[in-house]
Amino acid sequence: MNQTFRMTVLLGLVAALPACGNKEDQAARNEAAKQAIQQGAQKEQKMMEGMVKGVETVEKKMTEAKEEKKEETKK
Repeated sequence: MNQTFRMTVLLGLVAALPACGNKEDQAARNEAAKQAIQQGAQKEQKMMEGMVKGVETVEKKMTEAKEEKKEETKK
C-alpha cells in the first residue's frame, strides 16, 4: 500500500514537472519546430518537382523512341 502511494506521487511529479517549464523556452522550441517543418516541406516540394521533371523527361524520350521506331518501320 505504501509503495503504491509512493509510485502514485512519483508519477504525479513526473507528469507535473514539464508543466513548470519556462514559457520563453517553450516558445523558442515551438518556433524552431515550425521552421524545421517548413524547411522539410520545402525540401519535399523540391524533391517532388524534380521527380515530375524526371518523369516528363523519360516520357519525352519514350515518345521520341516510338516515333523513331515508326519512321524506321515506314521506310
